[in-house]
Amino acid sequence: MKNLIPFRRWLLVFLLTAMLGSAFSAGAVTGYLARPVLAADQPSEFAVFWEAWDIVLNHFVDRDRLDARRMTYGAIQGMLDSLGDQGHTAFFSPEAAQAESRALEGSFEGIGAYVDAEGEQVKIIAPIRGSPAEAAGLLAGDIILKVDGVEVTGLPQWEVIGMVRGPAGTTVTLTVLHPEASEPVDIAITRGRIAIASVDWARVPERDIVYVQITQFAANTADDLRKALEAIHAETDAGQPVAGLILDLRNNPGGLLSQALRTGNQFLPTGAIILNERNAQGRVSSYKSLGRGLARDLPMVALINEGSASAAEIIAGALQDNERAQLVGMTTVGTGTVLVPFTLSDGSLIRLGVTNWLTPNLRLIKGQGIEPDVMVSQEAGVTKVDAEALREAAEQQSFASDDLQFDAALMLLEGLVAEKS
Repeated sequence: MKNLIPFRRWLLVFLLTAMLGSAFSAGAVTGYLARPVLAADQPSEFAVFWEAWDIVLNHFVDRDRLDARRMTYGAIQGMLDSLGDQGHTAFFSPEAAQAESRALEGSFEGIGAYVDAEGEQVKIIAPIRGSPAEAAGLLAGDIILKVDGVEVTGLPQWEVIGMVRGPAGTTVTLTVLHPEASEPVDIAITRGRIAIASVDWARVPERDIVYVQITQFAANTADDLRKALEAIHAETDAGQPVAGLILDLRNNPGGLLSQALRTGNQFLPTGAIILNERNAQGRVSSYKSLGRGLARDLPMVALINEGSASAAEIIAGALQDNERAQLVGMTTVGTGTVLVPFTLSDGSLIRLGVTNWLTPNLRLIKGQGIEPDVMVSQEAGVTKVDAEALREAAEQQSFASDDLQFDAALMLLEGLVAEKS
């Protein structure tokens, strides 16, 4: 209890000051620096907060449950929830913020699954290929109801993430509701070291078509994509021509805007708009394709689904509006917001939506998503074709797929290749 009394002054500073951290989903955004809010600038309504704080502090009967950190984080979470920007603006504890940063660097310890908030619940966007989550049977679209028997519905996303993540070799049990299921199931998962390869590619067996998958937009994604395209060009130069390309953005949760823009450079002609941004004042600015791209002329089809979000939606919208590629699959999540991270004094982080993303044709992504040109639905549990599966099929000289979206994309691309030839 002694620690809660002087905590009040610290809390005021903690709640009302912030400093910009390294940009997440905001590319090279700079210049955002929050200043301390002086007492004279505080809204009169803020006094009510202190009234509530003091009432809880002085009168709540279960004294051992008074947790200053949890109370503070809950207040911040409530403030952000009042903005009605669920799924975009978010709060992360210091531990969750560090884990997010490590994930974008390419590795972390945990179960290996992308998640997002959906109302008061946390939803699995997708398990990572080869992860403990995938091996244990976690599916895209699963809703997490409990973690180790503790109800998590209504808890902030950062807290649920903190409960799920942990050291490699330890076990966590998730109670989840599978898509289309009526009863939840318990899934025990042994955590591991998760290494994320954000770009992978392979040839489609017995065809002159390549498949390129981008699983997230991490710190090295653009460089990894360039290396993959250089390898594809090298095969062409060696007498193995490539006539078309399938880009798979399914279950890609997004990531760094800078990486998405550099990815767009590879596929779109110089000067083509990749993305528009509209800020709080209604001003629109544009990002255009620059430099030399290695895949600007190949016939191309892109795969998207209900797990494609954020930076993945930027690329999908840019390809569609520039008529560079047709999109196959399902409508994307709809999380098109520039999210600037503000690091607070204890290492926790507010990821705040500061501008909205618009496609080259000024379509709003947020809350709308990107609709495919060819709608192909399939259950979340269907095994999707990926680069590893294609390489295995080539070795076995046998390729069969239950992935209707991939099959549709392949058929469409073969038609485009035939037209071009």
